[in-house]
Amino acid sequence: MLPPQAMAEVDSHRQKHLVLILAREFASNLATPTLIADARGRLVYYNEAAEAVLGRRFAEAGEMELDEWTASFAPRTSDAVPIPAQRRPARIALDEQRAAHQRYQVTSADGIEREVEVTAFPLFAHADEFVGIVAIFWRS
Repeated sequence: MLPPQAMAEVDSHRQKHLVLILAREFASNLATPTLIADARGRLVYYNEAAEAVLGRRFAEAGEMELDEWTASFAPRTSDAVPIPAQRRPARIALDEQRAAHQRYQVTSADGIEREVEVTAFPLFAHADEFVGIVAIFWRS
């Protein structure tokens, strides 16, 4: 039997894990492109609808750092000005734990340029327990 403090840590980890599992299950049933990242900023899932926009299956991409992943799409304004990571909705939701929205240009893994709109928001297990983010996006 684990000591009470260790049990609390296990329970806390389990709660975080459960929220991300539930978010993934929810996203997997949506027709809206959706991605999920954990509280450390690691991309943990994106759904089949997102694969069509991104030009790459999640099984091929796998888990990776969110900034590394988003940088691979070269997010930029309509005037081709690169958008720094800290100004992208997913990073705002992660760093500031608030919702954010933006429209920008990306180049998908399949080489196709697209204009997308992205809305990202934080996920909390409890009011003060940040566990990750959800980002939904669509072609403009």
